[in-house]
Amino acid sequence: QGVDEKPDEPLDLHPFAPKDIPSVVEEYLDQCHKAGFHEVRIIHGRGKGIQRRIVRALLEKHPRVRWFKDAPTEAGGWGATMVRLKPD
Repeated sequence: QGVDEKPDEPLDLHPFAPKDIPSVVEEYLDQCHKAGFHEVRIIHGRGKGIQRRIVRALLEKHPRVRWFKDAPTEAGGWGATMVRLKPD
């Protein structure tokens, strides 16, 4: 399974199994970087926080990520993560 979303839209991880999340997020960040985006949103949902932990562990180590934080309330709050990418 690949990333079906266009990079100018948020990545919604609801359809993906937890084991697939790291590769899906990597592919999405690569597409967004190539498209020249500086800030993107990843929707992982609230639930038990499993997907959120997987996403944030990956973002902490990702070389293209400048910072990340919870999305604003109107954009999903702690059920989504805003990611700022480093420019080239």
